[in-house]
Amino acid sequence: MLNRDAAGRLFGASKMAKIVMVLFALSLLFGIFGTIATGNVGVRTTFGVISGEAVSPGVYVKWPFISSVEEFSAKEISLDLNDLKPKAKDNLSLREMDVTVYYRAEGTQIPGLQIKYANQSIRAPEGRYHLPAHDLVFRVARNRIYEEVAKVDSLVMHTRREELAGEIQRNMQSELDRTDPAVFKITRVVVRSVITDPSIEESIRAAVANQKKLEAMAVQTEIAKKEADIRVTEARGIAESNRIISGSLTREYLQHEANQALLTFANKGNTNTVVVPANMSISPLISTQPAAHK
Repeated sequence: MLNRDAAGRLFGASKMAKIVMVLFALSLLFGIFGTIATGNVGVRTTFGVISGEAVSPGVYVKWPFISSVEEFSAKEISLDLNDLKPKAKDNLSLREMDVTVYYRAEGTQIPGLQIKYANQSIRAPEGRYHLPAHDLVFRVARNRIYEEVAKVDSLVMHTRREELAGEIQRNMQSELDRTDPAVFKITRVVVRSVITDPSIEESIRAAVANQKKLEAMAVQTEIAKKEADIRVTEARGIAESNRIISGSLTREYLQHEANQALLTFANKGNTNTVVVPANMSISPLISTQPAAHK
């Protein structure tokens, strides 16, 4: 009876050992291989030392308990900066400003970023991979946003969003290139929202209203100027016409016209008297009706 119990215990122990060995073999098998998604790269760490060579997309091999591989995005990453309250050039703070910065890290340089900037990367919301140097780019973006906003008056901030975004992108790229050449690419910057203080909003509305009034007055002034130009042109035309007429009224022409007028009176037949100007050189012609016979 004791021999049977001992044999049973031995058989059970042997079976458990086989199960443990199988589980260990499976853990080794699946721990050796891993995959990197397209557009991402892997960073290998062996005995706590980060390799400077990136692991390419696809299947990779590693030694369990000795080395590990973490996946990082080498694609475009969006970085949202919300509820910022920078001060404008006129020392007035914005109530709210939302900006999105899009950046990409060169895949072959990501292991170097992990070596140089420890703990600057974060895990993506999806959880499967990491966003390289996220915190570093965030700080640079925030500083540049505040610096660029400080160059623009709050009253015109809402009209210069595209220009502001361009300056933020250019200066971010310049700063990152100074510290890490050919590593980062700021692909674009979008100023999503600019909300000023209510008092500033009222000032903006007043400024817009005044601008519209100035534009209307400018149009009226231009119309009045055109009308004045027309009157001047007409007056010049009349003056020129009078000058031409005056130049053509010679002594002989005036005498001719006077003769024609006298002839017209004479031909009417019922004219008794014609008064001729005293300074005319012709003899006055007086037509009288013959006396009636008694």
